[in-house]
Amino acid sequence: MKMVDWMNFNEEMTDKIRQIEEMIQLHLPKEEGYQRTVIEAMNYAVLGGGKRLRPMLMAETAAVFGGAGESLAYFMMALECIHTYSLVHDDLPAMDNDDYRRGRKTVHIVYGEGMAVLAGDGLLNFAFETAAAAFHMASEPQDCQRIAKAVQILGNKAGIYGMIGGQCADLKAEEMGEDVTKDMLLYIHEHKTAALIQAAMMIGAVLAGADDEAVLQIEKCAYNIGIAFQIQDDILDVTSSLEVLGKPVGSDEKNNKLTYVSMHGLEESRKQVEELSREAIAILQSFSRRNFFLEQLVEQLIYREK
Repeated sequence: MKMVDWMNFNEEMTDKIRQIEEMIQLHLPKEEGYQRTVIEAMNYAVLGGGKRLRPMLMAETAAVFGGAGESLAYFMMALECIHTYSLVHDDLPAMDNDDYRRGRKTVHIVYGEGMAVLAGDGLLNFAFETAAAAFHMASEPQDCQRIAKAVQILGNKAGIYGMIGGQCADLKAEEMGEDVTKDMLLYIHEHKTAALIQAAMMIGAVLAGADDEAVLQIEKCAYNIGIAFQIQDDILDVTSSLEVLGKPVGSDEKNNKLTYVSMHGLEESRKQVEELSREAIAILQSFSRRNFFLEQLVEQLIYREK
């Protein structure tokens, strides 16, 4: 890819992140009442920056199928709340025990462990409250059907058969040490990381009216993206720095976590990231409407440094 393409892509991505940040600001709960502290902690977590990858993937996938209506923003916000709550809980001493996230002190360091637990709980509940509000945007029966299907996908991919299931297996893997199998490690990556990316892209497709076969293709595409993203995350935990990554490096080794890199090595891991990303792009290119920005966004996973 030519350098000028990356420059144009970076400008477009910056603009899209700005639009998502503005959307998030509109949907944040107000910091007031006796529950003000937990809302402050929730908003602190949500406004901690990041690439806003999941809501962006949702919007760009919807564009592949002709775009979605006003309900899309509600699900973009809902998914970002779920992703953020998972990070708040991941950072807790009982989980990964990290003091920094995206270059800032983590929620439990700023607000205390108890409030961090409540903030995560609050974000999860607020996510579904926000998603359900999309029904107010429905004007036709098919709109309600699409929103209902999107809510079901959100719950499934975030719950015990998705992200939480992956987190459970991840904790069990820590106890097992070197006895963890390749299949279990792949299960962890598929559910802990890929599931929310699948949710993002599948919901975007569903809300835009994609048929069932297309949604299945998108699910496979998102699976590849999610696995590649997690492998790249494992790579960065070994090769990057706190200044670049925005969080402590080497935490996987510190917590005795078996990763794709520790099991397969850096070279094979990098090869897998590229192969998975290429296959995902091929799926996106198979649809009648091309979204070149989305294709570049997927390809960027190969080269990202944080």
